[in-house]
Amino acid sequence: MQKIRGKPLRYNFPTMKTANIFAKDDLGHLLNFKSNNTYPFIIAGPCVIEDAETADNIAGILKGYSEELNFNLIFKASYDKANRTSINSFRGPGIDKGLEILEGIKTKYGIPVLSDVHDVHEIEKAKAVLDIIQIPAFLSRQTDMLLEAAKTGRIVNVKKGQFLAPWDTKYIVEKIKSVGNNKIILTERGVSFGYNNLVVDFRSLIAMKEFGALVVFDATHSVQLPGGSGSGSSGDRKYVMPLARAASAVGVDGIFFEVHTDPPQALSDSANSVYLSSFKDELKGILEISKWHA
Repeated sequence: MQKIRGKPLRYNFPTMKTANIFAKDDLGHLLNFKSNNTYPFIIAGPCVIEDAETADNIAGILKGYSEELNFNLIFKASYDKANRTSINSFRGPGIDKGLEILEGIKTKYGIPVLSDVHDVHEIEKAKAVLDIIQIPAFLSRQTDMLLEAAKTGRIVNVKKGQFLAPWDTKYIVEKIKSVGNNKIILTERGVSFGYNNLVVDFRSLIAMKEFGALVVFDATHSVQLPGGSGSGSSGDRKYVMPLARAASAVGVDGIFFEVHTDPPQALSDSANSVYLSSFKDELKGILEISKWHA
């Protein structure tokens, strides 16, 4: 145990009653999972919807991987990246066109879809298509966003803010549960470590489980270097899979990846997106590690 001036350093984790725990089997029932639910479910897709053809192509390849490796897939892509560093950065097709594309993928491939909302007024429209409503990390403490998303009755995935301790997520869970929704996912995506840098404390994956939610590890955003390229964020994709293997060893419920057929040409998060061509083979080892928790 660490010591400060000879005294043990102790963390006082808040506790809460574990009634209404949302479990992986509950998620599987709601999303009609058909594959091995002892594996972590995989949230994957491009950072942003670039166009319908690219999104459909990536979704089709991921669907094939999920059937071959027997994991449950949730397709993720943003219709609007409202928090880009620069005003000149690509944001996406917008909510109407983006939801249309996501609905088409959902129908064509029979896979659940997830996207993030950036304004309370988007939620009513988004709930008609999305199986999981995601709250971005920068908005993870915004009470109105959390409550409106929870009131839809949809599964709510909250990205833990880079500025939050894992035990701070207790209060996020309490807000969502206050309107009768216990379908909650908490996603770890790294914590700020000085300027333009993130680190991962894997204890957070264990700590957040205490609050009755499913816990996901976002492997790609955890290696992001926010604002690291000046007018945009940078990152280092070589660390994505090692960190994902560590999360699998911890026993996380799901793992989140941003993937692309040509990451250097991706219009968002190009530096930390994973090559789709190597994703399947690298994922095999991650799923194999998770069997220790089965």
